[in-house]
Amino acid sequence: MEIRLLVTFEKVATVLSFTQAAAELKYAQSSVTSQVRALESSLGTQLFDRLGSRIRLTEAGERLLPYARQIIELSEEARAAVVGTEEPSGTLTIGTMESLTSYRLSPLLELFHHRYPGVRLSMRPTLGDETRQALRQGTYDVGFLMERETEHAGLEVTLLTQEPLALVAAPGHPLVGAAVSTADLVHEPLLATEPGCAYRDLFEEELNTRSAEPVPFMEFGTIEATKRAAAAGLGIALLPTVTVAEELADGRLVALSWEQPFTLSTQLAWRSGKRLPAHARLFVEQARKLVAEQG
Repeated sequence: MEIRLLVTFEKVATVLSFTQAAAELKYAQSSVTSQVRALESSLGTQLFDRLGSRIRLTEAGERLLPYARQIIELSEEARAAVVGTEEPSGTLTIGTMESLTSYRLSPLLELFHHRYPGVRLSMRPTLGDETRQALRQGTYDVGFLMERETEHAGLEVTLLTQEPLALVAAPGHPLVGAAVSTADLVHEPLLATEPGCAYRDLFEEELNTRSAEPVPFMEFGTIEATKRAAAAGLGIALLPTVTVAEELADGRLVALSWEQPFTLSTQLAWRSGKRLPAHARLFVEQARKLVAEQG
């Protein structure tokens, strides 16, 4: 089995499309098709079922895929070892989210930019389910998650920190200084980022247990826009404390006294069984270290 054939097979198996695999590998589609057929011929078995315009892995293809990924990863590691460069290098595709990229990861990104210029970081903004799916498919190398659960099927996870949240409002809000219950919030104007964000979804779920009807939110898309709306007195927002630390410190926002009924953990994940190359292991180690220093 030639490595190049396994690389092509792994890409087709990941995206389940000969056309997309050809585009990502920068091959003609006919080359991708012929390489997969050559691999099937060498193994004496069919690896994909062709279902009209769609394809899916056969049982043999499912069995081959984890071995193909291990062989590819080992070959890349062997190449790096033989080249013998002292500087880590390679591309790392990372799933992340606004709250982390903007408010937690700046020191990490600066570190890699200045100290490890051979490592190319490609940041992909996605949330929850989309990030996990991309990791399982191999589209992302590693991904940041902010979730209540700390175990995810098909993924290995390292916990970085428990992520505190703050329920914030403008200084003049009537609930400032009061002990606030979830029931108190049901009829208040509420501000939020997009659905799919774990803390927004959990907050909405908690509110709906106290209300006969779904509780509405004014959606602002980004954390920055949500913060500004809260500071302008448009309503109350639940956001990661790290994202509002500056506004709380200078008095533009005030944290309400509300007992949070759920906890979230910031995590870094990758596909189970994936042998992380040296530059990816370095990224995981530095992420652990820098997030721990932030507290």
